[in-house]
Amino acid sequence: MEQMEVEKEDAQNSKGSIQTQLEESLNNLKPLEDGQLVDGIVVQVSSEYVFLDIGYKSEGKIPVTEFADNLPKVGETVTVVLLRKDGRNGPEVSKAKADSKQMWKDIRKAFDEKTAVDGTIEKVVKGGFEVALGGDIHAFLPISQSDSQKVDKPESLLGTKAKFYIERLYSDNKANVVVNRRKYLEEAMNSARDNFFNTVQIGDTVKGTVKSFTSFGAFIDLGGFDGLLHINDMSWGHVTRPKDFVKKGQEIELKVIRLDPAEKRINLSLKHFSEDPWMHFEEKYHVNDIVKGHVTKLTDFGAFIELEEGIEGLAHISEFSWTKKVSKPSDMVKMGDELECMILGYDIQAGRVSLGLKQVTANPWDTIAEKYPVGTHINGKVVKLTNSGAFITIEDGIDGFLHADDISWTKKVKHPGSELSVDQEVEAVVIENDPEQHRIRLGLKQLTDDPWAKFAEEYKPGSTLEGEITSITDFGVFVKTEFGIEGLVNKSNLSDDREVPYEEAVQKYKVGDKINVYVVDVNKDKEKVAFSVKEFKKKQQREEISQYMSSSSDDDDGAYTLGDAFAAKNNN
Repeated sequence: MEQMEVEKEDAQNSKGSIQTQLEESLNNLKPLEDGQLVDGIVVQVSSEYVFLDIGYKSEGKIPVTEFADNLPKVGETVTVVLLRKDGRNGPEVSKAKADSKQMWKDIRKAFDEKTAVDGTIEKVVKGGFEVALGGDIHAFLPISQSDSQKVDKPESLLGTKAKFYIERLYSDNKANVVVNRRKYLEEAMNSARDNFFNTVQIGDTVKGTVKSFTSFGAFIDLGGFDGLLHINDMSWGHVTRPKDFVKKGQEIELKVIRLDPAEKRINLSLKHFSEDPWMHFEEKYHVNDIVKGHVTKLTDFGAFIELEEGIEGLAHISEFSWTKKVSKPSDMVKMGDELECMILGYDIQAGRVSLGLKQVTANPWDTIAEKYPVGTHINGKVVKLTNSGAFITIEDGIDGFLHADDISWTKKVKHPGSELSVDQEVEAVVIENDPEQHRIRLGLKQLTDDPWAKFAEEYKPGSTLEGEITSITDFGVFVKTEFGIEGLVNKSNLSDDREVPYEEAVQKYKVGDKINVYVVDVNKDKEKVAFSVKEFKKKQQREEISQYMSSSSDDDDGAYTLGDAFAAKNNN
């Protein structure tokens, strides 16, 4: 019962208040003119219209659509434009027109005082956007002035409610307005950034939102301005892709590690929330320690191996193998491989560790001399030919070198390819083993006895023999003899007649002819032998004279005279 009485009393009071306002309006009644701005009092609100008392003989009505979502309550005052006071259904009024008139006043004031106005980006047009400023006033926003960054997708800004500066105002009577959002954003950004520099110190923790990515890190929105989270500051460990650590749109906490007000640069870090692992490196690691790690990066000169988060070392390509010549690290390891390696050295200040892969295995060169002493016969495959010789595999990773001079005792090998081919299986003998220089020399000819030694023993200078002409040159004739030994008859030693030139004397010889020669000199160390046809003939003549003299003395004692001896000498 008491509640009902209270509600009845409130209704009476409300009715009395409206009636009082109406009476005041009538008392202040002034002549109304079409196009005039008037204040009206809301007397009723229906689902379609808002009814206003404008101090005329009847009420005006406004469609509720002109109020958007902010419908007035009974008794509130609303400013409208009186379109026609004697309309067909009473006074015709418009709130939208009144709002536009007021907005034009606000726009003019904002333009003159260089203050910002509110607006909404509603439509994409040629060269920019159409912005609703309120009422029926629209402005043009050039795309270059629409944001503080380049706009790649104009549609992304549709529906944005923002502040705008009035850049140009061409007329008070029509919507011919150009606005600028970029200038307002940049001012707000600079103000926020200046405040940041004035209030934040290195080491402080701040919040930000991941805005965009680059190859070297991520830009973080700190409230209208950006800071950089460099890829090296995301983790103490190796970071390949920034997107593996933060996501676009993610809100994160970061440490401020660098402030440069002059350059307006802010560097941020995630890794500085934890302690630098290098601080305790020497407590865990020592030179010559065997450690495990996984490959994080491959380069032309080696592989980076992470021992733990933040501790990464380099295994240089020269430390990959004791025996193999590694051209590319990828031939031996690949990304993600877990490996054992040895710590060869480190520099804590520079954050560097030198690692070796070959050091975790035995060095085969340490025992190579014992395994393959000089004189050892090996069977191997030709793996490479060069101008001077051939490389032959002795075992995995160990190659011996066969020089061209060690292929044959008697043949002058100009190029090993004339005698050998790649992948050919050969037997050879170790003739030199130098572990310190990582060098083993092999020989093919050493598999047999040295024919030069036999030749030198059997044919001393002054002896004669029969050989075969193998080639005829401008400087002499080459003759092949027993054991495959080849010697040279110099052009000066071909004819016993000094009056006959070499060019004429050599014409009676051809390749393949048998020829008798005199051994002038034998040098087995240099594998050279000199022959002479002229000396052979002289020796032959001497032998004939000796034989003749011997036979003559047997047949007729004293018949051989001194004149005969001189005659024989002159003939020689």
